[in-house]
Amino acid sequence: MTLSSIQPSPQILLTSAGRAWNVLSADFIHIPRGRVHVPGSDTHRLGMHFGPPVNADCQCGGRRMRRVQKPGDIDIIPAGVEGSWEDDADCRILRLSFSRSLLDRVAADLGRHGDRVELLPQLQLRDTRLEAIGWAIKADLEADTPSDPLYIDLLANALAVRLIETATGGPQRPEGRSEPKLSARQLRVLTEFIETHLDKRLHLVDLAAVAGLSATRLKTLFRNSTGLPVHQYVIRRRVEHARALMTTTMMPASEIAVAAGFAHQSHMASTMRRLLGETPGEIMRRAAEI
Repeated sequence: MTLSSIQPSPQILLTSAGRAWNVLSADFIHIPRGRVHVPGSDTHRLGMHFGPPVNADCQCGGRRMRRVQKPGDIDIIPAGVEGSWEDDADCRILRLSFSRSLLDRVAADLGRHGDRVELLPQLQLRDTRLEAIGWAIKADLEADTPSDPLYIDLLANALAVRLIETATGGPQRPEGRSEPKLSARQLRVLTEFIETHLDKRLHLVDLAAVAGLSATRLKTLFRNSTGLPVHQYVIRRRVEHARALMTTTMMPASEIAVAAGFAHQSHMASTMRRLLGETPGEIMRRAAEI
């Protein structure tokens, strides 16, 4: 959300600008005490409060609320809606912006009519799922090494699903009891595509196209078929590919990191240590002794 304030300007502390995020943008912002006007925007926006509580006077979409704004409180500002916030102390918020098309696409994936999913202004919403998504996005902004864009695609998709559920009264209940899965052919084609593109940036929409599914449907079917979210599967395949190169080739670790799709060598090392309990150096030394 573009902020134009009457008091000193808000300061962006962390941002997704410059990262390969396709469907979502995020900023972690320090806002000085005083009144801030938020103009209408072409995108939907969500703000999540961090830090100590502040007394706030909020006006948005014809609503006004005076409240104690606490950590985890969420405000939703639909596209085209403006508002103002007046706080009695400095505060920090995580601001998420995403297009109307994301919400429409996910609504269609869920079998809902996009024109019936009306996102309304909400102030001081408490929702554990939205809060968890916010924390995950903030953690990625703080990380020295950004996550794979596929992970952000999945978070954006989960965000849209939850917002649609809150706007339409909850999730639709499946009629059958069995969990749907990818067909054997879909799973084979998809895993082969992942395997041959580990050195590339992978996005959810691209994987969905390979499987002939919507992004939302792929996320569910992939987890049901493999027991893992698709981004975790990709990370594990990157790690296994890197380990194979370390034990069967003389490639230096820096080249292996690139070939396996890691941002750089230290990113590979930290991921391998987390998943395997070993560093690249330990793996390569053991391989040399055999």
